[in-house]
Amino acid sequence: MTNKIIRTFWNFFENNRNKNILICIGGAGSGKSHSICQWFIRLLYEEQNKRILILRKTLPSLRITTYRMMLDLLEQYKLPYELNRAEMTMKVGSNIIWFRSLDQPEKIKSLNLNIAYLEETSELSYQDFLQIRLRMRRESKTSNQIFMSLNPISQFLWVKTNLIDKEKDIPVHYSTYHDNPFLPKEYTDELENLKHQDKSFYDIYTLGKWGILQNAIYTGYVIEDFNSTKIEFEEKIYGIDFGWNNPNAVIEIGIKDMEYYLSERLYETHMTNQDLIEKMKEIIKPQNSMIIADSAEPARIDEIKRAGFDIHPADKSVKDGIDYVKSHKLHVGANSANLISELRSYKYREDRNGNVLEEPVKFRDHLMDAMRYAMYSARDKSGMAIPADMMTTSKASRRAIPGLSSYRDRYANAGIPGL
Repeated sequence: MTNKIIRTFWNFFENNRNKNILICIGGAGSGKSHSICQWFIRLLYEEQNKRILILRKTLPSLRITTYRMMLDLLEQYKLPYELNRAEMTMKVGSNIIWFRSLDQPEKIKSLNLNIAYLEETSELSYQDFLQIRLRMRRESKTSNQIFMSLNPISQFLWVKTNLIDKEKDIPVHYSTYHDNPFLPKEYTDELENLKHQDKSFYDIYTLGKWGILQNAIYTGYVIEDFNSTKIEFEEKIYGIDFGWNNPNAVIEIGIKDMEYYLSERLYETHMTNQDLIEKMKEIIKPQNSMIIADSAEPARIDEIKRAGFDIHPADKSVKDGIDYVKSHKLHVGANSANLISELRSYKYREDRNGNVLEEPVKFRDHLMDAMRYAMYSARDKSGMAIPADMMTTSKASRRAIPGLSSYRDRYANAGIPGL
């Protein structure tokens, strides 16, 4: 299990076994979560009778991050373990790991713990932390410990003001992508490119320095626990941002009373176009729904169209598209972990003098692009959403509706390539 270990993290954990709180702060891709998961696997097979909690703010976020990472690492190392998938509980010998979220409070209140990992600690409140701290009460021959990992998104975050600045005996590990020798060059180039886009993003995600995320683009959204299959929408449309090293991002948008209900449907890297088509057959419901995709990939759009989907290239106007999205109320599905993360960090660029520019930072914005493509492109010339009677008819029928320019004509008039 020693291959592909980032030694600086390993030494930090080893040298602080007697500390009650360990904080890992770093930029994107520095290996924080991966290293903590590796350390926990070591504890699982070296220690006895430990009760361990791995926690995130929401269950969907937990499922696609630390839970998945632990399972993948155990499979990679070919180590034996017992897993109760329904309860998200793992057992190795006399040791137990509970995977929990703060949207399951009843499953946390009764726990007595030896070790806890609060992933993406910046998502949690100080009160959340205090609740977990009260549960670190299980008897042990070694020190009970809380591990934290986070990006330094704000110098006013409680982790800094209430813990690092006040409790001087808490060890803190700072890291950047330079500490992780296993990253692909495309990813490190993306991080370095932030220096040309936005100083605060470069400080936080590339240099791992404390910063302040300001100038958020979208604020008029609410996060809600809704089931899109049980809402009678006037129409559903889909947006796609293509990727390879970056994820293919698919967003579902339900339209009701001129408000938009957003659900993340796909966020996955290294998919061929055929892989994407097969996945679309599962997630695009109904299959003849209007789909708006990145117009920079006309060959991929043509192949998807031949597979039977009603897919069209996007109007990629950034400023006008953002303004259109900002003019509508957005309901964001609570299960859409990557969508919520992107919304929270999506911000306007600043130049070197701190002046705010009318363009977004190009970083972790794949669902933001897919959302903008779909919402802005699926509108009529007056800037309003396409009327439901137009959108619910077949593609051929839409062209014949009197008084409405066809979807294809609108795009042809806009001069979008690929038509």
